[in-house]
Amino acid sequence: MVPLTQEDVKRALPNHLRASVTQNLVDTLNQISNDPVVAENIRDNFVSYTSVLKDGKFKTEDYLSAVTYVSFKLMGFNNEDAYARTFPLRYSALLGKGASKKDISAYVSAYHKGKLVNLIMEQSLVPVWVLNQDLAQKAINHLAVLMTTANSEKVQAEAAIGLLAHLKKPEPKGGFQINLDTTESSGMRDMREMIEKLASQQQELIKSGQMKTIDVAAARLINKEEATDV
Repeated sequence: MVPLTQEDVKRALPNHLRASVTQNLVDTLNQISNDPVVAENIRDNFVSYTSVLKDGKFKTEDYLSAVTYVSFKLMGFNNEDAYARTFPLRYSALLGKGASKKDISAYVSAYHKGKLVNLIMEQSLVPVWVLNQDLAQKAINHLAVLMTTANSEKVQAEAAIGLLAHLKKPEPKGGFQINLDTTESSGMRDMREMIEKLASQQQELIKSGQMKTIDVAAARLINKEEATDV
């Protein structure tokens, strides 16, 4: 792993903190862990979460410690283990002076609940919809199956409605938008009017008992050119 330089670290930080980057800080970052995988992870996170420093309320050294702590948390370590790995000398001193388990837990809890740690934790969170994309797709696939194979027409209709809701095109939220010409051509207008008329006729036939819903589902449109006299 290539060591970071002062210039590398300065480029990663907001302008108002670049002057505080010392060689000692860079050395600490480069020697943050003997495990190259852990070290690289912490270095990547150090660069990724710098937006929490934009208000200038935190020291760079404190930011590095908080990033290290959060990195260990993201690896699955509990609060105390993450704290011990982030502050090995401080943790050893607590043990050396005979601090009780309760006292150590209190120190760890206070650090874990600190503002800087929580700001970084918020930055590290992955949206639920991203984490569960595979489940969302499975749910959509299941709705599609129910829509076409369920014995109950009510279930079929509810599945269809659910699919339409989940597959709906997102509403524009400002910013850059592509303006598509949605002017209706004469052919589209004729098709729409024909479908509306057909739907109205089918509804009347269903109400009068002359047609079943399943017959409507199985029906298809036929162009005049496709039709043949019998």
